[in-house]
Amino acid sequence: MIARARRGSAGAYEDLVRRYTDMAFRIACVVTGSAPDAEEAVQDAFVKAHRALSGFRPGAPFRPWLLRIVGNEARNRRRSAGRRAAMELRAADTAPGDASLPSPEAVLEAAEQRRALLRALHTLPDDQREVVTCRYLLQLSVDETAAALGIPDGTVKSRLARGLTRLRALVEPVGDG
Repeated sequence: MIARARRGSAGAYEDLVRRYTDMAFRIACVVTGSAPDAEEAVQDAFVKAHRALSGFRPGAPFRPWLLRIVGNEARNRRRSAGRRAAMELRAADTAPGDASLPSPEAVLEAAEQRRALLRALHTLPDDQREVVTCRYLLQLSVDETAAALGIPDGTVKSRLARGLTRLRALVEPVGDG
């Protein structure tokens, strides 16, 4: 599909856009903290990626390459807007539907734990929050997180370690009470 897109196939590029739009939006949302800004960053990133396809190295993984462009666009948008807004994690705050219904007590407990985790996540410094969100909420690999945020793998690992340590300290007392 990538080779066809590089040769100018609009249909192949449209397929790539459909395949990666959700992931790109989630990354952009993590970085910008705003759904509208994320949408614009994703649109700009796909336009830039299309223009840069000729420079894409054949055989290289496409997703990290694209996520780096998305991350750069999102950071540029955040900087130009001058905002450090809190992330929108509506998807993480909304419980998915399930055929087997848990007890009302279990639902309440799970919802409180989720709210406590999100509150704790929002207290982390931006750099740690972005890495933890990419790695665990978006389920990106360390390499993909590094590509999306434009930082080295080692930086992802160190920020992740610091962020998880802080989260544990903030959340564990909630589970003990």
